[in-house]
Amino acid sequence: MSVPVARTAGGVARLAARATLEELDERICECRACPRLVSWREQVAREKRAAYAGETYWGRPIPGWGDPSPGVLIVGLAPAAHGANRTGRVFTGDRSGDWLFASLHRVGLANQPTSTHADDGLRLFRTRVVAAVRCAPPLNKPTTGERDTCAPWVDREVSLLLPGLRAVVCLGGFGWDAALRALSAAGVSIPRPRPRFGHAAEVPLIHSSGRVTLLGCYHPSQQNTFTGRLTEPMLDAVLTRAAELGSL
Repeated sequence: MSVPVARTAGGVARLAARATLEELDERICECRACPRLVSWREQVAREKRAAYAGETYWGRPIPGWGDPSPGVLIVGLAPAAHGANRTGRVFTGDRSGDWLFASLHRVGLANQPTSTHADDGLRLFRTRVVAAVRCAPPLNKPTTGERDTCAPWVDREVSLLLPGLRAVVCLGGFGWDAALRALSAAGVSIPRPRPRFGHAAEVPLIHSSGRVTLLGCYHPSQQNTFTGRLTEPMLDAVLTRAAELGSL
């Protein structure tokens, strides 16, 4: 059976609205709603980086990955051009992913410390990872319009996962904003004034099925890890807290 293709913002919203998690992943992979992002991701996949010249790039949107019934959800910004856009798995094949999965392994949420390609044997325990924007953007900077067009995908994913979620880890301010929007759309009560992002920020939120805690963490980008703004102990501390909450 062919998978329906979203070509407009309205198409994304319509196809996301009642999708199961499996359907959502399939529909995300076929999305063509943002012309600039479609053009860029496919250009990168054709031209490639010299180090990966012999590889076949994924060159499509990136679905969420991990446990389909997680206690912990990690929300990042967008796929890296030569990372997930190459490998087809979120946070896989780039330096940010090296940091993230090594930490997940150290705190007991992954079976191995590396994530190099889609068939490398990596498994996550009670954890799922998603990007707020599903296509690699130029300069890693999606526009506001692209963010809003893509939002129904993460909104639906959060709504499907919410009954079992206990912690949502937001990597950077972009992930924080996307998570708050998605949680609000799913019926979670958001405090006023709206909680502000910060590293190690912790905000308990109430919804009809129970409670979920929002956790802030600096994004493990090279800009943060090379400068020492984010260290391994800092990342481990946030993910340790997420693991504790996720096991409740």
